[in-house]
Amino acid sequence: MIENQIIKPAQVVGPLGEPLTIADLPAPGTTRWVVRRKAEVVSAVNGGLLTVDEVCDRYSLSLEEFASWQRAVDRSGMPGLRVTRIQHYRDLYERQQKY
Repeated sequence: MIENQIIKPAQVVGPLGEPLTIADLPAPGTTRWVVRRKAEVVSAVNGGLLTVDEVCDRYSLSLEEFASWQRAVDRSGMPGLRVTRIQHYRDLYERQQKY
């Protein structure tokens, strides 16, 4: 019985080093995604607070959109989530891969 239970943490470390709980996450109807909110959602998934499916359902995101946020954080950290500079960080990552 216990093997089938999924144990989720009560809190994880947020993108700025602060404790992050489900109550601290952006509201389910969020449509304006600033860098901090995107980073909080990515941190929640990486820490096991929510699953990818739960995030996609809760925020009406496509799997591709969420995956792009994760890639941006992995490659460039929080600055990589900035929409106005996305091409800059993409080019920078591609140049780093060549060398």
